[in-house]
Amino acid sequence: NKELMSYYFLADYHSLIKNHDPNLRKQSALEIAAAWIALGLDYNNCVFYRQSDLPEIPELTWILTCLTAKGLMNRAHAYKASVAENEEQGHKDPDKGIAMGLFSYPILMAADILMFNARKVPVGKDQIQHLEMTRDIAARFNHIYKKLFILPEVVVDETSAVLAGLDGRKMSKSYHNFIPLFDTQKRFKKLIMKIKTNSLGPDEPKDPETCTLFSIYKAFASELETKKMADRYRQGISWGTMKLELFEYINEILKAPRKQYEELIKNPSDIDDILNKGALKAREFSVPFLEKIRKSIGIQSLG
Repeated sequence: NKELMSYYFLADYHSLIKNHDPNLRKQSALEIAAAWIALGLDYNNCVFYRQSDLPEIPELTWILTCLTAKGLMNRAHAYKASVAENEEQGHKDPDKGIAMGLFSYPILMAADILMFNARKVPVGKDQIQHLEMTRDIAARFNHIYKKLFILPEVVVDETSAVLAGLDGRKMSKSYHNFIPLFDTQKRFKKLIMKIKTNSLGPDEPKDPETCTLFSIYKAFASELETKKMADRYRQGISWGTMKLELFEYINEILKAPRKQYEELIKNPSDIDDILNKGALKAREFSVPFLEKIRKSIGIQSLG
């Protein structure tokens, strides 16, 4: 959309919460950037950067932290889930093993958004709470100091669903149940063949809407292709056939992107150049805006 400036970033500060392996973090950032570019991210017509390349982000995070009520963070879904897990396991301390990074990461997320006064933020349904928190934090700053922040609007694509992973849970690196799109064809096929299904046999009618295989197929297929596949489910397509067809269908779509991805991975300096240029473009906004924020809270300008 030429009327909007879009911002995309690699959330490497967020990754510190659970990933303590420096080499893995660096490799993960490289792979994510390569995947986005290979799948069509037009980095010349957006702002694409590494979160850690913008020192304004952690500074704004601290400023916002000083205004954020602890009670608001207590209600964050990720924190509550960790507390519930500790209680289920019988730990006396409900906060056992919970780092401050996990507890307060919604504030870092708010800084990511507010640093650029984003007006519209596309999110999945499971992320709506974070946008609501961001709005609360921004409104509090505007009330106490100066009205500098725009309250961002949530944009949810009702047609997109959260994909299930190999084990049926939400697909996530945290659960180790994800399918790397640009893995070798052999391993890609092997992972698809491992996707969990129910015990219904060949020729037995199946419900496509409750099937992980179908949800993945739907994410790539056209509306007509999706409808035809749903009909085949109701006619009793076998799991083996569905898994094989899913692999062949997605593998064909990914042939050209996979080639570009592999080239980018071989030349990490090309990705660094793209991200460095993106950071410079991002800081054209973040540096002067942080100066306004500093002035409004009574902290001396960097000059």
